[in-house]
Amino acid sequence: MKKLSALLPALLILFSACNIPATSSQPDTSIATAAALTVESALNEITPLPSPETEQLVSPTVEQVQATTEVTPTYSQPLASFEDVTNCRTGPGVDYEKVTQIQPGFAVELIGFYPPNYWIVSTDKGPCWVAGEFVTPSGSYATVPTVTLPPTATGEPPQNVSLQKWDIACDFAANEAEVVIRWGDQDGESGYRVVRNDEIIAELPADTTEFKEKVNLVSGQGMAYYIIAYNALGSSQSKTITLSC
Repeated sequence: MKKLSALLPALLILFSACNIPATSSQPDTSIATAAALTVESALNEITPLPSPETEQLVSPTVEQVQATTEVTPTYSQPLASFEDVTNCRTGPGVDYEKVTQIQPGFAVELIGFYPPNYWIVSTDKGPCWVAGEFVTPSGSYATVPTVTLPPTATGEPPQNVSLQKWDIACDFAANEAEVVIRWGDQDGESGYRVVRNDEIIAELPADTTEFKEKVNLVSGQGMAYYIIAYNALGSSQSKTITLSC
């Protein structure tokens, strides 16, 4: 505004010079020239206003988004569920003593993992080991720590199991039979397994010396039994007996 105010007098002088009546045949151009130079000088001193720039929107980079976004990891309790009745033992393998049996549909907490495929779970009977093929893990089971093998038991594996007596009582009317098998006690065993027709049908605690059961059995049908004694160092078994009606 100050520069424009300074320009106005020069313009007035220029216009006045144009309207001054001539007193001679040659008009005096000095006044007009001076006024024009003054206008030109004032115009050169005016600084033009900057032209507005269009604001450009820049999208944030992936790194910027990741740096400003906080991801809170979620955690849920690691659990194990089972489809069938599963034995839970003091160590990884059938040579370890059975602690308890976990029922299907019942979830227990996963507290450890032993490679290649054993889980340690927490039960009302204490911690114990289950084979991975029977476990359906859920929750944040990737956070479960890897554990080492439990201490090996001292001593020796059980010696050969000696059968002392076996008998079968047949009820032909009911197609039923009662089986009784007795054997000598071992030293240092963790327990016994009863095998019928190559299938383990019972697990018994240490110091057991007798097994009884009733089975459906028709005349002429036979069953083969043997007894296994075991501990963490190994196992031994009795001879096989065949009972029939």
